[in-house]
Amino acid sequence: MEYVYAAMLLHKAGKEITEKNVSEVLTAAGVSADAARVKALVASIAEVDIDEAIKSAPAMMAAAPAPAAAAPAKEEKKEEEEEEDQSKKEEEAMEGLGALFG
Repeated sequence: MEYVYAAMLLHKAGKEITEKNVSEVLTAAGVSADAARVKALVASIAEVDIDEAIKSAPAMMAAAPAPAAAAPAKEEKKEEEEEEDQSKKEEEAMEGLGALFG
């Protein structure tokens, strides 16, 4: 994602989106730029009208919150189940220790 952000930053600054410029932005941000990924990004957005893509992005993002909102609930449920499992294991371990000491 940071590669796309670098390209967007260059676009916003009015700079040309080249392999060199994207690599420099990534390096300045402390990211080790992978030359193959940079080259693929620059090639893939060469024919894209970035301003038009940005304008259409809010329409695409409107549908995204519903599935994204469901994900935390699943994660919370999973965490709760893991905590319950851990508690059961601890109880079983304590019962086992109790049997040792009568």
